[in-house]
Amino acid sequence: MRFANLTRKLLYAALGTVAIGAIVWGFIPESVPVDVTVAGRGPLQVTSDEDAETRAHDRYVVSAPVGGRISRIELHEGDVVRREQVVVQLWPTPLSAREREEHVARIAAADALVLEAEERVRHAATDYEQAKRERQRVDRLVQGGLIAPQVGEQSQVAEATSANELEAARFHARSAQADAQAARAALLAVDGARGARIVIPIRAPVEGKVLRIPDKSERVVASGAPLLTVGDPNRLEVVIDLLSTEAVKVKAGMPVLLEGWGGDRPLRARVRIVEPLAFTKVSALGVEEQRVNVIADFVDPPGTLGDAFRVEARVVLWSGEDVLKVPVSALFRRAESWSVFVVEGGRARRREVEIGHRGALEVEITKGLNVGERVIRHPSNDIDEGRRVRAMNSRLGPGAGGPAARTP
Repeated sequence: MRFANLTRKLLYAALGTVAIGAIVWGFIPESVPVDVTVAGRGPLQVTSDEDAETRAHDRYVVSAPVGGRISRIELHEGDVVRREQVVVQLWPTPLSAREREEHVARIAAADALVLEAEERVRHAATDYEQAKRERQRVDRLVQGGLIAPQVGEQSQVAEATSANELEAARFHARSAQADAQAARAALLAVDGARGARIVIPIRAPVEGKVLRIPDKSERVVASGAPLLTVGDPNRLEVVIDLLSTEAVKVKAGMPVLLEGWGGDRPLRARVRIVEPLAFTKVSALGVEEQRVNVIADFVDPPGTLGDAFRVEARVVLWSGEDVLKVPVSALFRRAESWSVFVVEGGRARRREVEIGHRGALEVEITKGLNVGERVIRHPSNDIDEGRRVRAMNSRLGPGAGGPAARTP
């Protein structure tokens, strides 16, 4: 009898324990499934991304020096033209006395532009010689170990930039001389007023290829009407129009990566100049934006790219090869500081961190995290300090850190 009572008491006690355990278990919140990544070290880039367009380094628009009738243009886009080659003929209309005086004034202005262009050539030549001497001095200091190799690279970029500026100045001088010759040729139309049948040959100012012909037909044109555009499609540059707030971060010599051009790898370029004048552009949403053209030169061969081709440009503002980083999506603001949730013992623990450079997908962590710690990406409102979590990607291995850093 006593044994039966004891057995009954033990059974009731066991049932009570099970019931209490079930009640307690029911009140324990379920673990939240989370996406977990691992803080790791690796390369990181901070870039300014924008659509860009290739452009012939030097474009020359051949225009009508006077009004009249032009012959049909027999050239086609892509045809090679030589310097001083006749590209079209023009029969001018007779000039009045007033028009003659205007053309005399244009000749004087064209001659002044020729003098200015020649002075720019001399100035660019002086800058190039100075940059070359500076590069030679810096190379000797680098070889002696007195300065960092980075200074030597900057001097080489400065020399290359000066050489490009000198070549561009020479091209502009040739163009100015051609404009002056065209302005003088316009005065031949005065003879047409006296009954002579004058034909003005319009010549190519430089050697290159025909880039564009607005209209090939024979027609009457006004003075200054564009007839065709000549340039060298093999000597390209890249024009990137950045927001003015981004352009102030860009400096000459910064590397540029060109993607989305049709090839299987990015092309390298380098910033040559940030234009000092901004312009207003209306975005697709109808918002007026202040933008600045950033001009970059190709480092890699442009391949099959031509004039006015679209590319996606990434100007590298900063890069590091071995930084502690996590995805940007793991960060969230708490008061005035940045924080992340770290998974410790199956629970979420909030950790304040300090960040450094921030890229499009990843961010540098300067304080608050260690390599190998697991952090939660895209933390939801259900996650708080001490909340039980369950990693959906529990097979993460060492070094798994979400999206790879964008590298050249």
